[in-house]
Amino acid sequence: MASPVKTLTTLAEEKTLESSFVRDEDERPKVAYNEFSDEIPVISIAGIDEVDGRRGEICNKIVEACENWGIFQIVDHGVDPKLVSKMTLLAKEFFAMPPEEKLRFDMSGGKKGGFIVSSHLQGESVRDWREMVTYFSYPIKERDYKRWPDTPKEWRAVTEEYSEKVMNLACKLLEVLSEAMGLERDALTKACVDMDQKVVINYYPKCPQPDLTLGLKRHTDPGTITLLLQDHVGGLQATNDNGKTWITVQPIQGAFVVNLGDHGHYLSNGRFKNADHQAVVNSNYSRLSIATFQNPAPNATVYPLKIREGEKPVLEEPITFAEMYRRKMSKDLELARMKKLAKEKQLQDIENAKKLETKPLKEILA
Repeated sequence: MASPVKTLTTLAEEKTLESSFVRDEDERPKVAYNEFSDEIPVISIAGIDEVDGRRGEICNKIVEACENWGIFQIVDHGVDPKLVSKMTLLAKEFFAMPPEEKLRFDMSGGKKGGFIVSSHLQGESVRDWREMVTYFSYPIKERDYKRWPDTPKEWRAVTEEYSEKVMNLACKLLEVLSEAMGLERDALTKACVDMDQKVVINYYPKCPQPDLTLGLKRHTDPGTITLLLQDHVGGLQATNDNGKTWITVQPIQGAFVVNLGDHGHYLSNGRFKNADHQAVVNSNYSRLSIATFQNPAPNATVYPLKIREGEKPVLEEPITFAEMYRRKMSKDLELARMKKLAKEKQLQDIENAKKLETKPLKEILA
């Protein structure tokens, strides 16, 4: 029986991986954390506000990336490198603290925000090899600072500034996609009603057997658009052929990886892909990434904003984002449950076959 996991500090020193982190063979990494690919577009957005300048060219590149992958990287984005460095440094300081310090902010048991190992989702059958801290930063009026870690001391103020800059950048990118769909610039932002923002800082410690597990299991983000800052180590992987092939996204100093979520995919009637991705780990280096999720309000309507001639809607009927999220999570947990049952049956069948092998022939034929 696997012991309850408090932090990964001790487990990272073990020679073998605890069984609760071991994934089935078909879910294990196929490509190494540092086997980088340049297939994901890297787009400089310097001049994105110049209507008569580079804006058209930049927008075309972003639209093409969203149609092919749902994921791309942006550089020259205007977020102060000093702010980015400070956010990263303070995050590293937090995860370097002793377990008891991190666990002061424990968010298990359904608390909204704080520190946890693996995932905040209930019912996961296999754990992810990561520690995470979550801040809910927008809408501002709903911030609960009691759930924001108070150590390191400057982290709260830095996070406030960082989340504001990333929110502005995300809205700018959504304007591009709105225009590409032939809509008003603020159409996608308005569809979110009162946009929600969640900042998730992921820490993936060195792993004793990285070929048996994942830092973050394969998924698509449920929300509208995600901006991710990753360090130089590498580990983010993407697929655009339903998992037949995977590529590791090349880390670029100071770049944001941008990916669309399910909400963005549905609003575009499937024109823009919801990025299918995962994170792998390694035994050489710990890795840090900071994901900022821009999501619609729970009561926002999920349905295509525009359906082009000859197309069918990708959804049967409009639903709320809360309902879309509930269905997604239920489906994921049901798939995991069915897989677990199939595995148990397979083990039982093997056990029964072994018993038959040891029985005398006359008993089998009786």
